[in-house]
Amino acid sequence: MAIFSVYVVNKAGGLIYQYDNYVPRAEAEKTFSYPLDLVLKIHDEKVVVSFGQRDGIRVGHALLSINGVDVNGKFTADGKEIIEYLKDSTNYPVSIRFGRARLSSNEKLMLASMFHSLFAIGSQLSPEVGSSGIEMLETDMFKLHCFQTLTGKAMCELFDQNLKGALEIAEKAANFGPGS
Repeated sequence: MAIFSVYVVNKAGGLIYQYDNYVPRAEAEKTFSYPLDLVLKIHDEKVVVSFGQRDGIRVGHALLSINGVDVNGKFTADGKEIIEYLKDSTNYPVSIRFGRARLSSNEKLMLASMFHSLFAIGSQLSPEVGSSGIEMLETDMFKLHCFQTLTGKAMCELFDQNLKGALEIAEKAANFGPGS
């Protein structure tokens, strides 16, 4: 499995560096007739599926494009609200592409802060004296690894260049086994 993102969090839990190494792929595209048999809602300024999983479309997937044109949050390319656009029967048949949307800057900050909090709690609750906290969080979709610097410092001008180089080498070598 590839490396999707790298987050550097300071000791206070603040996100000081973040790098995305992936492009979200479309999970499902389907042509619909009126009425739409999925329930959509606006969540964090995105239109997401809230009910009606089918044909690879899952609850939580964001609407990425309509008729091949990318959407901008909760609006179509020409500025119309997506929910209102899909309520109009004259706009059908309509081809909609769904998938996982990129995280917003605010969502990245919240994710880093939340993980740091879990890490700190894990360090304190561990039965091991001097525990370093969470080392890895594993799900069926990804593994989240936590590495700590010996000095507590990680940033310099060459950090970004070296990180990108290391990611490219790791991808070419494919040294990450299934579920890494």
